[in-house]
Amino acid sequence: MRFSLTAAAALVILPLLSSAADEVPPPFGFRWNDSTSRVERVLKGAKAKTVARDKKDGADVWTVEGLIHPGLKRTLFIFKAGLLSQVELQYEYPDWTLEHYNNRMGEIRRYFDDKYGTGRLISRSRDNETDIIQTLVGYQWVVGKSALELIYFSAQKEPMIYRNITVTYKAL
Repeated sequence: MRFSLTAAAALVILPLLSSAADEVPPPFGFRWNDSTSRVERVLKGAKAKTVARDKKDGADVWTVEGLIHPGLKRTLFIFKAGLLSQVELQYEYPDWTLEHYNNRMGEIRRYFDDKYGTGRLISRSRDNETDIIQTLVGYQWVVGKSALELIYFSAQKEPMIYRNITVTYKAL
């Protein structure tokens, strides 16, 4: 009797667990293909401010500030045909050193590796050809019909340095 109950529970629970891992959901409790009106309602409820609404490559791009998350500078919400298709989180930590950024990238990468499997290196470059040194490092996880990208970018021309970490959620 115990075996059959355990087996029956596994038949119910395992499909639910595997379907949860069949995609990378967008952040903040959104779902892929949420309407612009639903996203707007949630953003208003969170007291976030939409600072720009643009069109790019046939998509609507909203730039949003004020979502509360440590280091989150801005969030881009991208809609195709009025439905949520991408969310880009842009993190900036003005007082952080390169070591802090490297450590944070490692933490985020390990978290995503544990959750979605080993990410694939999609970019690693350093441009020293001009007086502005640019570094780009990126990883990608593809799960079902969704993807997640983690990108580190820096540009520096002493004494000025710009660094950011971008996490992009995409419906494919």
